[in-house]
Amino acid sequence: MCGIWALFGSDECLSVQCLSAMKIAHRGPDAFRFENVNEFTNCCFGFHRLAVVDQLYGMQPIRVKKFPYLWLCYNGEIYNFKQLQKQFGFEYQTLGDGEVILHLYNRGGIEQTTSMLDGVFAFILLDTANRKVFLARDTYGVRPLFKVLTDDGFLGVCSEAKGLINLKHSTSLHPKVEPFLPGHYEVLDLKPSGKVASVELVKFHSYKDEPLHAACDTVENLPSGFDLETIKSNIRILFENAVRKRLMAHRRIGCLLSGGLDSSLVAAVLLKLMKEINISYPLQTFAIGMENSPDLLAARKVAAHIGSEHHEVIFNSEEGIQAIEDVIFALETYDITTIRASIGMYLVSKYIRKKTDSVVIFSGEGSDELTQGYIYFHKAPSPEEAAEESERLLKELYLFDVLRADRTTAAHGLELRVPFLDHRFTSYYLSLPAELRIPKNGIEKYLLRQSFEDSNLLPKEILWRPKEAFSDGIASLKKSWFSILQDYIDQQIDDLLLEKAAEKYPFNPPKTKESYYYRQIFEKHYLGHSSWLPHYWMPRWVKATDPSARTLKHYKSATQE
Repeated sequence: MCGIWALFGSDECLSVQCLSAMKIAHRGPDAFRFENVNEFTNCCFGFHRLAVVDQLYGMQPIRVKKFPYLWLCYNGEIYNFKQLQKQFGFEYQTLGDGEVILHLYNRGGIEQTTSMLDGVFAFILLDTANRKVFLARDTYGVRPLFKVLTDDGFLGVCSEAKGLINLKHSTSLHPKVEPFLPGHYEVLDLKPSGKVASVELVKFHSYKDEPLHAACDTVENLPSGFDLETIKSNIRILFENAVRKRLMAHRRIGCLLSGGLDSSLVAAVLLKLMKEINISYPLQTFAIGMENSPDLLAARKVAAHIGSEHHEVIFNSEEGIQAIEDVIFALETYDITTIRASIGMYLVSKYIRKKTDSVVIFSGEGSDELTQGYIYFHKAPSPEEAAEESERLLKELYLFDVLRADRTTAAHGLELRVPFLDHRFTSYYLSLPAELRIPKNGIEKYLLRQSFEDSNLLPKEILWRPKEAFSDGIASLKKSWFSILQDYIDQQIDDLLLEKAAEKYPFNPPKTKESYYYRQIFEKHYLGHSSWLPHYWMPRWVKATDPSARTLKHYKSATQE
């Protein structure tokens, strides 16, 4: 994990523009570099490094003797860089996984490069010999990327929007900053002046298709067919493989553990594999909640079962409320449920950074979208519509859960790894018949739970634990975090402000005091950038005015028994 930043065709003094790059310094606390591009005095790269792989030669932009005309600034992890080296006979100059991008590009161009990368990535690749600039981002947008491109060809690129919003440019006071679409690459022509012109934006991978890099995966061809035992076995094999390939790190590995199904499965498989490859240190797991919250109790049970070195972070309502503004600044969104769920994750990440030496952090993001884990899936009119909704959620992950997971951990210099979003695993799961993937017997993620039932990885009560609304899972038993937030914000926003919300904020107008409060803070830091969030996250097939699962009928009946 790191922070990347680049400018092409800047009219302003680069030493002034470079101050913007410091806004993402949290993403790379270990080292920092600015580098101008030879022959293009108005182009430069900025890089903040978190050293996870290749401690010695991991600085960027990456340049190697074999391709002196290529410059690469890259944020991510490529898990198959050694397999690709073996398959194509690449001769690496460094130990870093990112170097493979240069070799793949030289061998087959940008289309083959992006399609063959098994991992998470956002990169800027400059080819001065052919006067081209390439931008690319992984399938689910696990690694963030923003860009600004003006009419006269000034290009700015950064891991987070905050590194671009204050850039100066002669023809535009406020150039439009926007997220770069996941699963796409863009080709731009580089002019002698250093300015650029966009040539094409191409979607290189659809998550339903088996990725091209599956051909050189460590897991060979799986048995085909849709009999239940085969499917369950394939799910276990692919999930274990997804965790195994993400063990690539020279820094200590830890795992977030809420005691829910997803993080518990990740932690259990992770610890099992760490033992198999004789990693010398114990796995640290981290749970957060208010005193005696359901998540803390469940996580404690899982940690005892798997034998991890478990840490509990207990926060009170005051600490949670005090974190709201910092969280919104880190997230760059005003989405209600994203902010609610981010507060706990932000505080636990802060603890990990200050109190431990774990840097590479595993987490369970992506499972709810892939395996239909949200409670409203019980209301899906048909398996086919549930499957379509699952795909929509995956497509929008970069706006919601993946955004939350990246920004809350990166704010504290941690690197996130999310095995549920492994290309091979997701494409297989989505290929299964729609009727197998829906909730069954009143239980969501039924197929995933069933697949691990005989594995003894987790206690049965955890494997079949119903989904908690995140704000309830971390709450004390006396009063939910949801209620605490509502009570506090009710005192901050008066009724008249809310009545006039649509006048003040015509795009995505706030409908509740809570959403108004978040929007005010967002506009304070990112005035005029409300289009970064195309719509609020809301459940489907129910008349919901709030995104929280706790407002849904199924959830109430399940939790109030």
